[in-house]
Amino acid sequence: MQVRRALLSVSDKRGIVDFARGLAELGVEIISTGGTAQELRGAGIEVRPIDDFTGFPEIMDGRVKTLHPKLYAGLLAVRENPEHLREAAEQDVEFVELVCVNLYPFERTVARADASEAEIIENIDIGGPTMIRAAAKNHGYAAVVVRPESYDAVLEELRNSDRRLSLETRASLAAEAFAATARYDTAIARWFAEQDADDFPPLHVRAYEKVVDLSYGENPHQRAAYYSLAGARTHLLSMVRQHHGKQLSYNNLLDLDAARRLSEDLTGAGAGTGTVGAGQASCVIVKHNNPCGVALAGSGLEAYRRAFACDPLSAYGGVIVLNTRIDRELATELNKQFIEVLFAPAYDADALEVLCTKKNVRLLEQGDRRAGGGEPELRQVAGGLLVQDRDALLERREDMTVATTRAPSEDEWEDLLFAWRVCKHVRSNAIVLARGLATVGVGAGQMSRVDSVRLAIEKAQLDSLAGSVLASDAFFPFADGPELAIEAGIVAVIQPGGSVRDDEVVAAAEEAGIAMVMTGRRHFRH
Repeated sequence: MQVRRALLSVSDKRGIVDFARGLAELGVEIISTGGTAQELRGAGIEVRPIDDFTGFPEIMDGRVKTLHPKLYAGLLAVRENPEHLREAAEQDVEFVELVCVNLYPFERTVARADASEAEIIENIDIGGPTMIRAAAKNHGYAAVVVRPESYDAVLEELRNSDRRLSLETRASLAAEAFAATARYDTAIARWFAEQDADDFPPLHVRAYEKVVDLSYGENPHQRAAYYSLAGARTHLLSMVRQHHGKQLSYNNLLDLDAARRLSEDLTGAGAGTGTVGAGQASCVIVKHNNPCGVALAGSGLEAYRRAFACDPLSAYGGVIVLNTRIDRELATELNKQFIEVLFAPAYDADALEVLCTKKNVRLLEQGDRRAGGGEPELRQVAGGLLVQDRDALLERREDMTVATTRAPSEDEWEDLLFAWRVCKHVRSNAIVLARGLATVGVGAGQMSRVDSVRLAIEKAQLDSLAGSVLASDAFFPFADGPELAIEAGIVAVIQPGGSVRDDEVVAAAEEAGIAMVMTGRRHFRH
């Protein structure tokens, strides 16, 4: 296919002048519209206006300019079909072999806090997607370019082949084009659906764009990549810089996501349930998507040491998230262990020198970023998706109920609130033991709650659990769980309540003289 005539109409004008100049130098006639034509003429490039091509003026503030049968006949004609050629000749149709179009900035407009509904509606492109789809459908005889990043490669092929583009190139460009219009329509449908935010829409449409290829999936024989939600204000790796280490893996990102969510609940935007965590250093260690050590302290070094002490065996090869700058002293302590991923807001130069002595540790630094939105959680099942609101709620102390005669002391309250936040991020059935704002035992993912209690106690590294507290992500169906913890030295329990045997569970706490707090809401994490 030889390119003789091209239509250029772009909102994103990056590189368009150089692209048009390159086409013109090859002898390609350029048709253009509105602002694009003005830009090209200003650069001294000869342009044929769209109304000269169609014989119909641009009207209605540019809402109607390319929507004309002469243009679409010129794009859609099958050049090897005699009837198409005859009809084109009868209607004075001129063929267009290349379309370069990108669309009104709908997503960028929606992202602006001050954008009015009228402005958003005006940024829904009509003619652009239609031209793109027409040229992409007829890629056997036309080429479509939707990204400025493609300009150089297209020009190079045209220059090296007498203005011709191969079928392979045209098919690749068509695939890009249909993906672009699909994303565009998805963004529009999503915006309309979000105007009625009280319900899940009948059709859940989202588009995702690839951020990075990953080293492998859950297992080395599985390929993997990380995609972010198109149009999202932020995502897991937004504004993240990797200083050192191997390429990230699928499991790395799963654990990083879990660790970051817990860290934010402790001291970040999610930490709105009291004073616990405010202004403190935090360390979260995650292994296989479960926290195996969490602590709050006066310094990053102390927080790390206390988090690591919870379960040193499980922490081996874990993902560590700190909310403090890493200095040389902390880096030296961290470097004693095998770490898969280390994530922090900043690193001192000499700390990086220490950490980079280990070849494979992935060192990630978080730059400034805006808070994320309230996107629902998606889980893939056979042939479909499960969609739910994110579990973003954290109960406040004043909304909780003390179910026992003995109320928790202030120190116990601090530990209970801390353990309750951690427990929300542990796989169900979840039990968290804590003391002094650090986890001392975690029982995760067991099929019975009493087994989770037993596991948390068995994993505890302390000589004695006396003075520790317990958090349970859901109610105790029987008194056996709390009784096991009481025998180990637990002095306070926090749980949602709601069991038909709550009276028996509370009675066990009363008999032992410990405090029990009911939150009224469970936090399963399956």
